[in-house]
Amino acid sequence: MSMTRRSFLAAAGLAAAPMILPRSAFGANDRIQVGFIGVGRRAQDHVRLLENMPGMQGVAAADLNPKRLTKFKEKGWKVYTEYRDLLADPSIDAVIICTPDHWHALPSIDACNAGKDVYVEKPMTLTIREGRLMVEAARKNKRIVQVGSQQRSTAPNVISCKFIRDGKLGAIKEVHSANYPSPWDCDLPEQPVPEGLNWDAWCGQTTPRPYHTDLYLPRAEGRLDAKGRPLGWISYRPYSGGEMTGWGAHGLDMIQWALGMDNSGPVDIWADMDAPESERFGFSIAKDGAWANGGALTAPVHMRYANGTVLHIDGRGNAGGGTFVGERGKVSTKRGEFEADPPELEKEITGGKENKPESADTHMANWRDCIRSRELSVADVEIGHRSCTVCHLGNIARWVGKPLKWDPVAEKFDSDEANAYVSREARKPYGFPA
Repeated sequence: MSMTRRSFLAAAGLAAAPMILPRSAFGANDRIQVGFIGVGRRAQDHVRLLENMPGMQGVAAADLNPKRLTKFKEKGWKVYTEYRDLLADPSIDAVIICTPDHWHALPSIDACNAGKDVYVEKPMTLTIREGRLMVEAARKNKRIVQVGSQQRSTAPNVISCKFIRDGKLGAIKEVHSANYPSPWDCDLPEQPVPEGLNWDAWCGQTTPRPYHTDLYLPRAEGRLDAKGRPLGWISYRPYSGGEMTGWGAHGLDMIQWALGMDNSGPVDIWADMDAPESERFGFSIAKDGAWANGGALTAPVHMRYANGTVLHIDGRGNAGGGTFVGERGKVSTKRGEFEADPPELEKEITGGKENKPESADTHMANWRDCIRSRELSVADVEIGHRSCTVCHLGNIARWVGKPLKWDPVAEKFDSDEANAYVSREARKPYGFPA
């Protein structure tokens, strides 16, 4: 992977450019001083991780809900209700962004402009255009930006994707993934806003709508709507791309990686809007039958790459991975595991070692090491942008409902209707550069 990073570095024209290191001492005891932007459910995992991460130290937290900041203040951290105040602190070297999806891009861009390195949770963006702006900000400011696609640092995923990418499965004819549902519009009734929560700011670039607990929480603590579909902002437009960008950001990222498309993407996209329900296989994060009669939310999506490989988002592959059909057989990947058919391919992939799930999270350590070395990380911002773009392409294909051609260089469709979804107007003062 280091060779891949060096090659990508040179291709990006950055190898000869001096990277600007953070403060030479990295704070107390030579540790990288880290601030958190957003300290909800996912951030807690990273807080615990940093407590045992040599060379890094959590020191500050920003959140629009002051009640979430109380325990951090008690730990002696600096706390802020405005993330820009955290970014203005020169003692902070890097930030971890664990906000809802519609709040990923602007803090990332602001952090890069403030000279901070960034770890931003997946999915990286709400729109395709946001991703390009984030890449530009990272490159302009020579920042290390790691996307939270942790399967890029999990050994079974690393070796199985490399096996496919190196051509050892033969030419890949087709790939199948889970059928990730698209988001739907929120129709939750109004509830009182919790004391202290800045709900208008939480809505950010979106048009403000009434508060509801099952919108505010990412997965609503497992609650489901009347149809058995999961609640939470992850399920709703305009805050997220649904599970297409939720779990799809993991699975479609693995497919991009295995196909060697980290700097590109598909060129033809179409959704089978008339597919019978018998061809719309279920998705695990919901009750059985929750997506029956799902209509446009679950229409199978197909994408063709320039080399002829076709990706089918049709439910015939695992969530968090995909089933690759090559000349020598099949390899099915998922989080931390893979299976091979015929079975003897597994020994080739593992080198004879045991193939078992891996729980160790080295993804944060990779970010730490790259902050010091200034090498691009294993889930660099360009990689995150390209993988998330595939997710967005899937949603757009369903929203438009007709075959589309996509130019991965210009990042444009052959359709004005589809291009209208590449970016979106952001509410002031939460907008992005033109």
